[in-house]
Amino acid sequence: MSNEEVCVLIPTLNEEATIGQLIRDFRSEGFDNILVIDGNSTDATRSIAEAEGARVIIQSGKGKGQAIQEAFILIDSKYVVMIDGDGTYLASDVHAIIKPLLEGTADHVMGNRFADYEAGAFTKLNHFGNRMLNKLFGFAYGEWLDDILTGYRGYTHRAVKSFELREVGFEIESEMTIDSIKKDHRIKVVPISYLKRHYKADTKLHPVKDGARIAKTIYKMARLHNPMFYFGIIGVAFMLAGFITGLFVVFQWVQGITRIPLTILTAILLLAGFQMFFFGMLSDLTVSLHRENLRMIRRLSEDLRYPEDKK
Repeated sequence: MSNEEVCVLIPTLNEEATIGQLIRDFRSEGFDNILVIDGNSTDATRSIAEAEGARVIIQSGKGKGQAIQEAFILIDSKYVVMIDGDGTYLASDVHAIIKPLLEGTADHVMGNRFADYEAGAFTKLNHFGNRMLNKLFGFAYGEWLDDILTGYRGYTHRAVKSFELREVGFEIESEMTIDSIKKDHRIKVVPISYLKRHYKADTKLHPVKDGARIAKTIYKMARLHNPMFYFGIIGVAFMLAGFITGLFVVFQWVQGITRIPLTILTAILLLAGFQMFFFGMLSDLTVSLHRENLRMIRRLSEDLRYPEDKK
């Protein structure tokens, strides 16, 4: 393999403190095909990247997700390595990222930051939030991955061109992981190092606000992948509300007070909860059949598009 077959994609926004060194580090590892897609930085990010020999494109929209979608349309390399430009990842870990791609054992490689992180790289809130989102993802999609929000990833050309991405913000990492599962990509997680943020590099991630958006994306997209999980949570909420109102009705009845409207509401809530569970079971069956049909169609389509893989 020539390193020219690997495109290093770096989405940036005001990364002048770290982008130059990151590009130099990748060049020292033998990777010269570097694409920086910049979100209209107001500092010297673009000029530094160009001076270091990277190809620089200004994204047409806003948000990390939109930048990645735009870059994936432009890139035509055999392999793509995506890394954040904030200097928290090591260029030397690129070999661990691309190894499963070159060996043909993975279509999507994710770097696990929790395998080796520097003291102070995560705040307590970020560490807790990441762990909780990983668990939510596991329950929703049945894939217990170590780090679904990692910013260091590798893809084959086929995986990149098969993505159907819509999220424009930081939810893009979870969406790519979900879409890979839906598309039956072979996912592999490899250990990487994660460094403390450069003192001049400000974070763009708001832990609570963006964490809530990521959780919402994970839950929302489960509707078409694991409807039992999606509708089950709604069912539990209805039944819990019915249980609470029911306790109040019983407590009042023991005291000789009859709450007819609340009794009716309790019955409606409990019935709605059971219906949500039943609807989730039917939807789960439908989605499973649909997934099998799509899998067969996808395999036939890939056989036609990539006949060389059959040789």
